[in-house]
Amino acid sequence: MKRKDLITALTFIFLAFWLSQPSNLEGRQNLPCLDTISPTDSLLFADPEGSLIYKKNEGRKATPASTLKLLTALTALHYLRNSYRFQTEFYVDSDQNLKIKGYGDPLLISEVWQEIADDLSRKIRKFKDLVLDDAYFSPNIVIPGVGKSANPYDAPVGALCANFNTIFFDRDDRGQIISAEPQTPIIPFSRGKIGSLRVVKGRYTFTHNGREATLYAGALLLHFLRERGVESHGKIRLGAIAPEDRLVYTYRSRFTLEQALRKMMEFSNNFIANQIFIGLGAFVLGPPGTLAKGARVISDFAKKELGLKGIEIVEGSGISPRNRLSALHMLVILRHFENYRHLLNRKGNILYKTGSLRGVRTRAGYMEGDVRGPYYFVIFINQDESNIDSLMECLSRTITKK
Repeated sequence: MKRKDLITALTFIFLAFWLSQPSNLEGRQNLPCLDTISPTDSLLFADPEGSLIYKKNEGRKATPASTLKLLTALTALHYLRNSYRFQTEFYVDSDQNLKIKGYGDPLLISEVWQEIADDLSRKIRKFKDLVLDDAYFSPNIVIPGVGKSANPYDAPVGALCANFNTIFFDRDDRGQIISAEPQTPIIPFSRGKIGSLRVVKGRYTFTHNGREATLYAGALLLHFLRERGVESHGKIRLGAIAPEDRLVYTYRSRFTLEQALRKMMEFSNNFIANQIFIGLGAFVLGPPGTLAKGARVISDFAKKELGLKGIEIVEGSGISPRNRLSALHMLVILRHFENYRHLLNRKGNILYKTGSLRGVRTRAGYMEGDVRGPYYFVIFINQDESNIDSLMECLSRTITKK
């Protein structure tokens, strides 16, 4: 072989070898902060193409805590689409009872009930009983991981709800109960529940009985209707819509699904997450919505649409330690969620979702700044006091130095 041909051949061999090598960051495992990751913790950092840059215990299944909301949101967006709006139906029967059929709207807040009362007051001026149909969800669903405390995280779910099934109150100078938000009156129903809580002020779950929470929604609407001059001399009770009942009004939520998910992420709202989780079960598999149906819908979506195997899902908010998936699973979820990352909280160039349970601290999301797209990170720590912030700073520095 001539010298010139030899040099050319060697040049091609060198170029082929050089091009086959990992990028500046890909595959590095000498990051000092990785030493803080224990055998029970997981960390994963990937470039915009999804190639792993740093990893440790990335295949180990762990409790995702509230980062699970990413999968719940992704499933909802797949089946319902981002412009979907929950609805609530209103009927009048032959006995002139007003009936409400709930479909799991998680954002039936006081302002919405007032809007509904405005619309209804232009259609009906008098009715007998207020009948509440919450059969779209199975009765008294108990979310795994939820306790019996008055913490808002322990609020029950239901097909027909008000204000996340919580009451927000304060005290005046004389110690008397007053509302902590101008849009929500303290009605007799809620005053009685507050008295049983034996707390001074704040936002609290007032019952763990889903049917009782449904009655609160009815009592709040009745208050707003009476303020608008609508007469009712009957009672508030549970019941069912009959085929012969006349539909008089359908409320379509002022919030799209995408807006609801933004609120869920911003406040890490477990109630919204599990309303959507159970609602998905009813939407895809038929009512009534149950935990088993919600888990089946999300697990099937993860397997068939994302190619994920081996994940364990029991509810949609991440409050249960029985939810299990790996950092690698979460990377796939992040890559599919990328176009919706604007729904997450932002700090500088980082968009993220955090999670915390007793003995668990998690964080997953995106680092922006590369023209190719965002970097992905997943951190699952099994300790109450974690070093996630320092890990994030360490990972961020590797991008700026690349």
